[in-house]
Amino acid sequence: MALPRTPSLRLDGRRALVTGAGRGIGLAAAAALAQAGAHVVLAARTEAEIAAAATDIRADGGSAEPLVLDVTDTAAVRSAVAGMPAFDILVNNAGTNRPRSFLDVTEDDYDTITTLNQRAVFFAAQSVARRMAEAGVKGSIIHMSSQMGHVGGQRRTVYCMTKHGIEGLTKAMAIDLAPLGIRVNSIGPTFIDTPLTRPFWNDKAFHDDVIRRIKLGRLGTVEDLMGAVVFLASDAAALITGTALVVDGGWTAE
Repeated sequence: MALPRTPSLRLDGRRALVTGAGRGIGLAAAAALAQAGAHVVLAARTEAEIAAAATDIRADGGSAEPLVLDVTDTAAVRSAVAGMPAFDILVNNAGTNRPRSFLDVTEDDYDTITTLNQRAVFFAAQSVARRMAEAGVKGSIIHMSSQMGHVGGQRRTVYCMTKHGIEGLTKAMAIDLAPLGIRVNSIGPTFIDTPLTRPFWNDKAFHDDVIRRIKLGRLGTVEDLMGAVVFLASDAAALITGTALVVDGGWTAE
């Protein structure tokens, strides 16, 4: 009897672009893809961070290069992507938040969060998808969303708005790009212990409430997301598009 074979999670020979790759979730995504065999381009504004990260990935046996890039500069993104071979994988990770009560949100808060979390994500994906289409690459685009793209959260009105928008974008992009063989999915992490979130834990009441809502009883780590990134990028997810992989420890289960 010829048994079916599990599709490979290896990414050898593929090229990946990770935005916001200098630290936290982005760095973990880049490391995960490199460990699976992909050549990874780490994009961020801070040259020292991504240069050090690329060096560490290479020292670990992976293939990586830094790309200094402000993803809110749409023209710069288009130019950078157009000047490189087509990517097989995009992890659209760059994002931010400024937690405030709805009544206290300023126009600057709104513009800063929406520009990075939605506008930059949209046009980075468009640039990469255009190059995929030109080269006939049947690629995988992964938006780093949030559990807050599926629920509401206190002091997170603008952030929730942008991440709910990313979930809609994921579905609509998947429909448009499916005829080209390009898959589009999102990953929705719960609270992950990163440099961005670490200051939140100084508020014990907030920390305890978060732990109560995460049914598995702990904060997420970047390692919790690495398998999800590799899976969605790989042939093991060949029939998965237009959906969300929520890595939330059960937060959204109730």
